[in-house]
Amino acid sequence: MKKIRKKLAWFKDSQYFCAMEVPNYHIPVMLEPSVDGLNVRKSGVYVDVTLGGGGHSREILFRLSEKGRLFSFDQDADAIRRCEQQIPSFELSDAPHGQWTLVYSNFRYLKNWMRYYGVEAIDGLLADLGVSSHHFDEGQRGFSFKSDAPLDMRMNQQARQTAADVVNTYSREQLTAIFRLYGELQQGHRLAEALVKARSRQEIHTTGQLAEVLTPLLGRDRTQKDMARAFQALRIEVNHEMDALRDMLSAATELLAPGGRLVVLSYHSLEDRIVKNVMRAGNAEGELEQDIYGNSHSPLRPMGKPMAPSAEEQAANPRSRSAKLRIAEKQA
Repeated sequence: MKKIRKKLAWFKDSQYFCAMEVPNYHIPVMLEPSVDGLNVRKSGVYVDVTLGGGGHSREILFRLSEKGRLFSFDQDADAIRRCEQQIPSFELSDAPHGQWTLVYSNFRYLKNWMRYYGVEAIDGLLADLGVSSHHFDEGQRGFSFKSDAPLDMRMNQQARQTAADVVNTYSREQLTAIFRLYGELQQGHRLAEALVKARSRQEIHTTGQLAEVLTPLLGRDRTQKDMARAFQALRIEVNHEMDALRDMLSAATELLAPGGRLVVLSYHSLEDRIVKNVMRAGNAEGELEQDIYGNSHSPLRPMGKPMAPSAEEQAANPRSRSAKLRIAEKQA
């Protein structure tokens, strides 16, 4: 345990934890407020379902004693690999109580993994739903329209379906629905029409090709914003993000012990609406259950109003600007 604490102390002044050698791998958003929201007990059991660059996991670990446990999930092999390489001493053999456990998986399987590790209840769960800065900056992953790259967008690179598959095989109606629902783009039908017409001449396999097709249909004063929404819509579809979020939040609500905290950072209205509904009503639809007397009851209780990053944080990390932090507590 002393070996682990010594290693942690060396990283304490770093903002990036696992990504020490890659300074901009990912800057954790609202680090202190989000981890404070967990109300960490030193010997508690916690889950960070979005490891990413490791910033939030690191802060949780600093607040735990050797009896505490943290499970960190990520479906991106690159994130897992970087954490394992940067902190090689963090292995279960070095932590007699299994303090830190990396789980290479989509967080929608949270319940299955907790059962696998023999965990019946958790004291807190943190989810940072934002896409890692690393994903946007590494052009070859295809998440950004700012560099020409293969049209991929898979969080889990072992998954079969890519954004290119969606663009080249989905029907006009399916593409329209994706752009309207996940991108909130009113011109979704026109975007879908343009893609179907363009792919009939030549399949679309790069972000540059996709951007070239969509650009003429976007408003001049909103081109970048609408392009970002179009790419967001495809990314959400490729990774089944809304379904995974619903599954994870349902499992988290069930797993939390009374008094346990659910802390979620969301970045767009679609995911935030689901998070808000779960925290207020206990389900993604926002429908409060009633007993035979008509009294409403929710398993969770929202803790105050949603929080936004400070002006200082937004200036230092522009990608935090759209973040919204919500916290809820499991009721007895």
